[in-house]
Amino acid sequence: MKITASAVSLNVADPEASAAFLVEHFGFEQVMAADGFASLAREDAGVSVVFLRTGLASLPADQRDEHAAGLILAFVVDDLEGELARLEREGVMITMPLTTEPWGERAFQVRDPNRVIVQLVDWEGEVAPEYR
Repeated sequence: MKITASAVSLNVADPEASAAFLVEHFGFEQVMAADGFASLAREDAGVSVVFLRTGLASLPADQRDEHAAGLILAFVVDDLEGELARLEREGVMITMPLTTEPWGERAFQVRDPNRVIVQLVDWEGEVAPEYR
């Protein structure tokens, strides 16, 4: 098998609002859209993000009403403090302050209008092999 692209699909109440959030604050581009559906991409992200409206009949019955709870969209960036300052200037609420984990990960989080968690990450120092 050869994988030629990757995407994560998240069920939300308002896909248009989540799409607009990623476009406005994270530089994604909306590449496809329809009623209840938005697909976004960034050339450097390595993954597309798809938002589907909860309740869509095209989803299997056991998935239709499931919200994207408990999932984190994490993006590794090269200027974490700069991104934090930019998002604060743009009025985005920081829902988890900048923290450093024992394994060297540094991260902060925001939430989109549908409460999807977006986490920006970088790594401090050499990452221990057990955390790679």
